[in-house]
Amino acid sequence: MMIEIEKLMYREKPDMMLVYGDTNSTLAGAVTAAKHHVPIVHVEAGLRSFNRQMPEEINRVITDHLSTLLFCPTDEAVRLLKKEGITNGVYQTGDIMYDAVLYYKDDAAKSDVLALQKLNAGKYYLATVHRAENTDDPKRLAAILDAFETLDAPVLFPLHPRTRKKIDSIGLRSCEQRKNMIAIHPLSYFDLLQAAASAKGILTDSGGLQKEAFMLKVPCVTLREETEWKETVTAKWNTLVTPDSQTKISEAVSRLQKPAKHPSLYGEGNAAEQMVQHMKSWTQHG
Repeated sequence: MMIEIEKLMYREKPDMMLVYGDTNSTLAGAVTAAKHHVPIVHVEAGLRSFNRQMPEEINRVITDHLSTLLFCPTDEAVRLLKKEGITNGVYQTGDIMYDAVLYYKDDAAKSDVLALQKLNAGKYYLATVHRAENTDDPKRLAAILDAFETLDAPVLFPLHPRTRKKIDSIGLRSCEQRKNMIAIHPLSYFDLLQAAASAKGILTDSGGLQKEAFMLKVPCVTLREETEWKETVTAKWNTLVTPDSQTKISEAVSRLQKPAKHPSLYGEGNAAEQMVQHMKSWTQHG
């Protein structure tokens, strides 16, 4: 990735390198830009799970320490950067994913994903599982699938290709052979947004989906020991569970309920506008 990004930088000569999130491409863009002395803008800066076993955590930390402008989704992210000595160029803008949820929610509502699967709103769970610590551990993967079979409503389960491959290679019963589970191919953004908005609850190890669950006011069980979105747990819309036992998972899901309060955690839906203004200001004044 870095070789190809470098070619692009030589050709385009960018004024800034904007990178998003915590993927390997985020880190590749940031490191390449830093070597060429191109200012880096990091969207979704300041997140920390404090689990250095996660590749994403390494990517976040390095990218933040290389960046010139750091756009944080929450006050907590600003605070964590300050603890690491990063204060210049740090802005709390709200979360750009919330912008997207608000902007596309009505379009997503036109999706026929529920009709195709013969599901009714509020009468099913949406589940996603893709993290290596869950898919590569036979005990955990079995516990997760076994728990899904015990729940009080069907589980709509868009299967990540590597998850399906691991189920087959480990020798577990396929999702199609299990009761209570509707295994389908990965969904488009609109279909996933509609499936999430209409679910009784969301069960996931995804960072983005647990946050979208909060934005859509759907309670969530996160199949991980920790999360970079701690505020969703504090607000009681998100429950962490170590997915090494079918009983643990089933009990966590059985306790799901919508809290009475839904605090504003991720801004007002104008994060992108703020980011653009900060970038314009920096290019004009430094």
